[in-house]
Amino acid sequence: MRIAVTGSIATDHLMTFPGRFADQLVADQLHTVSLSFLVDNLDVRRGGVAANICFGMGLLGTRPILVGAAGSDFDEYRAWLDRHGVETGSVRISEVLHTARFVCTTDADHNQIGSFYTGAMSEARLIELKSVADRVGGLDLVSIGADDPEAMLRHTEECRSRNIPFAADFSQQIARMDGEEIRILLDGATYLFSNEYEKGLIESKTGWSDEEILSKVGHRVTTLGARGVRIERAGEAVIEVGCPEETAKADPTGVGDAFRAGFLSGLAWGVGLERAAQVGCMLATLVIETVGTQEYTLRRTAFMDRFTKAYGHEAAAEVQQHLV
Repeated sequence: MRIAVTGSIATDHLMTFPGRFADQLVADQLHTVSLSFLVDNLDVRRGGVAANICFGMGLLGTRPILVGAAGSDFDEYRAWLDRHGVETGSVRISEVLHTARFVCTTDADHNQIGSFYTGAMSEARLIELKSVADRVGGLDLVSIGADDPEAMLRHTEECRSRNIPFAADFSQQIARMDGEEIRILLDGATYLFSNEYEKGLIESKTGWSDEEILSKVGHRVTTLGARGVRIERAGEAVIEVGCPEETAKADPTGVGDAFRAGFLSGLAWGVGLERAAQVGCMLATLVIETVGTQEYTLRRTAFMDRFTKAYGHEAAAEVQQHLV
């Protein structure tokens, strides 16, 4: 099963200021702020929703096709993804813009000052999915994640016009989208991904009830944080899957992307929705135990031991044969 994952490709540049931002602000001079902070450290991490999802799928051996836009500074990041089983030949490289970048400084009180540079991500709207499909021999599913909004609309319309099944996954872009855009992006989706808060926001912005949305998508997949995930389909029983026990809670960033990586890999394996959700929850647990969205490792024996403990021997037998 050939799965393409569209969405952002970015790096995070994270710095720590040992003092307090509040101590540097003069109340009657806030209209002319000019500050520079001497930081203690710089942590550069790979990120972007599409790249994060593809990294997890690559670790699981499903060879995902990354579709997005990056800059000429993408070479090292590309090598990392290639080495971890991601097909990067469909990434558009901008001739003039850098890869998208999030720059953030955190103070001693955990307050943050950050900026997001979209950069080459704005060129994702120029990517033609037909060219991707022709290059890899066809596409069985396209996951359309948070990206340049015009790119998300274009990819969705192209999937519909070419009868390519697609998953709608608005993620952080839902905040800037209006109801009409959301209605366009989800109508006809085989899968609709969101967390609980986003689920309510989708219903509020579109004006559609939960039942109306279920009539317009194949499956509604809602992540529930520590409670796992719920999968709904019109006229069928709800599937609910819990999370494995955590050994630590180091960093929640990228947990949703990891769930999607495991779930999509399960679909690629053909193990069924419940098993796919279980794989997703297991992978998400590995991420929450690790600082960074692509810093975790997948040791197959340990993975299966924990999976068996959480979901039982029958579930593990179905999944283990694919982890080779």
